[in-house]
Amino acid sequence: MAVMSAALSLSSAAREGLKALNESGPRLIEDTIAWSTINSGSLELAGLARMSAVLEQAFASLPGAIERLALPPTTKIRADGAIEPRAHGDALRLQVRPNAPIQIALTGHYDTVFPAAHPFQTPRRLDNDILNGPGVADMKGGLRIMLAALEAFEQTPGKDRIGYTVLLSPDEEIGSPASAALLAELGAKSHLGMTYEPALPDGRLAGARKGSGNYALIFKGRATHVGRAFADGRSAVLAAADAALRLDSLNGKVDGVTVNIGAIDGGGPTNVVPDRAVLRFNIRAPDPEARDWAIAELDKIVLAAGARDGVEAALDGSFARPPKPMTKAFATMLDWTKQAGGAIGLDLAWAPTGGVCEGNNLAAAGCPNVDTLGVRGANLHSDQEYALLSSFAERAQLSFLLLCGLADGAFDPVELTS
Repeated sequence: MAVMSAALSLSSAAREGLKALNESGPRLIEDTIAWSTINSGSLELAGLARMSAVLEQAFASLPGAIERLALPPTTKIRADGAIEPRAHGDALRLQVRPNAPIQIALTGHYDTVFPAAHPFQTPRRLDNDILNGPGVADMKGGLRIMLAALEAFEQTPGKDRIGYTVLLSPDEEIGSPASAALLAELGAKSHLGMTYEPALPDGRLAGARKGSGNYALIFKGRATHVGRAFADGRSAVLAAADAALRLDSLNGKVDGVTVNIGAIDGGGPTNVVPDRAVLRFNIRAPDPEARDWAIAELDKIVLAAGARDGVEAALDGSFARPPKPMTKAFATMLDWTKQAGGAIGLDLAWAPTGGVCEGNNLAAAGCPNVDTLGVRGANLHSDQEYALLSSFAERAQLSFLLLCGLADGAFDPVELTS
């Protein structure tokens, strides 16, 4: 779905803000490097506490009070199938002008995929434009440019027309299990959203996103000695393997639906029929109809697994990231972003992706959003992760112009509901 872009005229205040942001690049980069040195793996509670304290102080430059929100524990399935609680870091929420006529959700995460034991802990400049480091693109660099854009916007005369809520979460990299309710609440009361996942190195944004569900299928069989009573045993590992093959057979049946078998935990000595196993897998679907089909097929497979003689099967998990299709409202927001980019010489494009993020959650709550407003970068979730230094000031300017366009009336949220 395409929308014709028009030129965006800039007020004197917008031009002043752009100039200030252009000069802020080195400071944004240095702050991101400092933040990258703080390990904040999704389950590293001490590191998350340190990172959230730094962010709490940084975002205090904006008007409004910052709330520290304790997130509820979620559950973890151990390799033996037992369920244990899993604690999370705090979310941070900042509300500015909640009674303004236009309400914007700005979201981001401060966790990374790298635990404290991972060797990738130190950022470094590889050349004049490449910064390698944990979270520099995904998404500590994104958080820094979000803050810079908001600080510049607060200096403009049109700011009072815009209210916004910043939500910073500690669990996005593991699917937002604890912060999902906050995202849904925020999305339901916001006219539109801005999220700071990294853009591609060439500047492209994410268009439509698939939805994603993470699951664990837990099996309990019957352990026996394979020499004395093999026939009396019921193998949980064999039941898990059968279910894995059934799940894999779903691939290719509906366009865009993929099922990935991530792991099978279970088994032990080869002279014992294994009585415990856990099958872990991911399902992705491009739209609600495909998601519903996949869930229905999964229910059949779980039912068949539990019908095996002497085997119990229990499913844990959900489609926590709903699909984010290219709606008319989403296309309109992308067009606004293209107009804003054009004002600073960018020719922005976008493409669909199988990746998921908080933008999926906001969209499911009725909040159209652009979710790759962060720095340009690549090789996420690896020790080759990098951000392009030339994109820091550029992407802060882009968000700033989106905010100015909304405040000046160039972008009208009414278009998102018409």
